[in-house]
Amino acid sequence: MSKIIKVIAREIIDSRGHPTVESEVHLEGGFVGLASSPSGASTGSLEALELRDENKSRFMGKGVKKSVSLINEIISSTLKHKDARNQSDIDHIMINLDGTINKSKLGANSILSVSLAVAKAAAASKGMPLYQHIAEINNTPGVFSMPLPMINIINGGQHANNNIDIQEFMIQPVSAKTIKEAIRIGCEIFYTLGQLLKEKGMSTAVGDEGGYSPNLKSNEEALNIIQDAVHRTKYKLGKDIRLAIDCAASELYNKNEKKYQLKGENICFSSKEFTHYLEQLSKKYPIVSIEDGQDESDWDGFLYQTNILGHKMQLVGDDLFVTNTNILQKGIKKGIANSILIKLNQVGTLTETLEAIKMAKKANYSVIISHRSGETEDASIADLSVGTSSGQIKTGSMSRSDRTAKYNQLIRIEENLGKKNAPFYGLKEIKSAL
Repeated sequence: MSKIIKVIAREIIDSRGHPTVESEVHLEGGFVGLASSPSGASTGSLEALELRDENKSRFMGKGVKKSVSLINEIISSTLKHKDARNQSDIDHIMINLDGTINKSKLGANSILSVSLAVAKAAAASKGMPLYQHIAEINNTPGVFSMPLPMINIINGGQHANNNIDIQEFMIQPVSAKTIKEAIRIGCEIFYTLGQLLKEKGMSTAVGDEGGYSPNLKSNEEALNIIQDAVHRTKYKLGKDIRLAIDCAASELYNKNEKKYQLKGENICFSSKEFTHYLEQLSKKYPIVSIEDGQDESDWDGFLYQTNILGHKMQLVGDDLFVTNTNILQKGIKKGIANSILIKLNQVGTLTETLEAIKMAKKANYSVIISHRSGETEDASIADLSVGTSSGQIKTGSMSRSDRTAKYNQLIRIEENLGKKNAPFYGLKEIKSAL
């Protein structure tokens, strides 16, 4: 009933109009799993490789026909008759079939689409939702919680065509009692921010992840506008709403000069100076989470930042750790950061993703399940967050259906499980924020 008959792949379009891979896994019992791979804009140098055709005559070289062929011609036959319920076995077959450190032969985008489709097909064969199946293969059956969302309301950096250097400005509705309430609060603040931008004669165009992307004088002006928007609502900044930022500092770092450049403000910082710049922002605004506050290779800078800020707030490693257990283990040993951003396609399989989550939790690092800037309607990360009780999720703003698909799936899951079986812990999920 759960053995694989065939795997079918196709080229589809993601939220930025770029091709990506979608896979269908068909099982003997007539069960089918469908999944697709996301794609990042600002990426860590040590992420697993995303395979592209590089054929400039199609999609300006961004096509994924090669990935589709590899799945249809190699992965499908290799996985035929394998039991989809044995996720780890399936994933390791693909890892070994690829045979490279960074999945450069088959591509992480190819492997991931199949890995997730296998999990969905297996869940269907067991007559259960994906989050429940994930909890079972994670050896935490029946243990669920709803994640506190990081809601991106202003986009900058690589995610928008504007002059804001910091990549993401986010709100976290920490006083909400349910995910549904958190989403409603996020929507209300998003509406209010849009109205405020209109009144100021600023653009309400949105970036890759659905947040507004106006041109602003500085990063601090973005925080001021968010502060003003929250003040117009019934919510209290610092009490009901906390702030989070993603610096994506690797995109700001000039390796030759060893300086962080805020081009929008014409300011340069050394590693230590940039940490103290962020410290000053966190004193002025209720920022409880900073992601990638140093260049991914600047481990001394990250250690200094952790010593200065780690007891006050959540310091999240994205490009720093790239969902890789080998790198994460080194970071834990050195005492760098206190939180990890989990992105499925950074490592390329569900099994390896679950291993990274377990390692982080064991070390008392907080865990944030994340989307990518290039997304599809696939809402697997919502199920992953609930099924692993990750605690937090980062999946964009309250616009663009590629983002709201994940929020809507969380609403369905919470409704299905109920408050008793899927508690929402809010502020308690944020490392060092209490």
